[in-house]
Amino acid sequence: MYDLKMVIIKLKDIISEEKNVKKVFDKDVADALAIPQTTFATMKKRNSIPFKEIMEFCANKKLSINWLFFDQAIDMLAEETDKFFQIHYFSDVRASAGGGAFTFDENYEVLTVDRTIMNNVITSSNQEIDAINVDGESMEPTLQDGSIVFIDRTQTNLSKDGIYIASTTAGLFIKRIRQRADGMVELISDNKAYSPEIMLADEVKIVGRVVGNIESL
Repeated sequence: MYDLKMVIIKLKDIISEEKNVKKVFDKDVADALAIPQTTFATMKKRNSIPFKEIMEFCANKKLSINWLFFDQAIDMLAEETDKFFQIHYFSDVRASAGGGAFTFDENYEVLTVDRTIMNNVITSSNQEIDAINVDGESMEPTLQDGSIVFIDRTQTNLSKDGIYIASTTAGLFIKRIRQRADGMVELISDNKAYSPEIMLADEVKIVGRVVGNIESL
């Protein structure tokens, strides 16, 4: 069981050192995580962990999320790599219905996350997972605007049902994808207000399959 109160204490230490102040309050932690103070107070009372916000905080500050939850330093993780996932978090990348072509490069933060955390989030045994942000409402109610999705880039075979990330000439899409007999590909939204996007198969490169997500608060 994760203890939010202990995580908050460590976050306060980080904020105190960063701002060079001795006293840090819960409201300061809420602000650092971009969570409304009333919402944060309720989460603390219920021991409800804001995983998405903490993940983004760790990525921005280049912190080990395992240190926050388990007091595990990075040099401790190398000895038992089978117990951990490497998350490549592209915090500036948003998958939506367009916005320019995108190629995954080296502009990401590496988060080493304990398997006990990730087993509650993803459905893949692959220990190297990418993570990007969802932009827009086209995949609601399945995926909410602002949520983080986890991508297994070894899963590119469309014969397996699911949601995929596709890099296209029109931008980066997160959709259900169906190949047609006429050589076209349909990019299908879960939100029925959005019509399918239809493209030539050679204009669509499957980046990977979505194997989990964390919703924003």
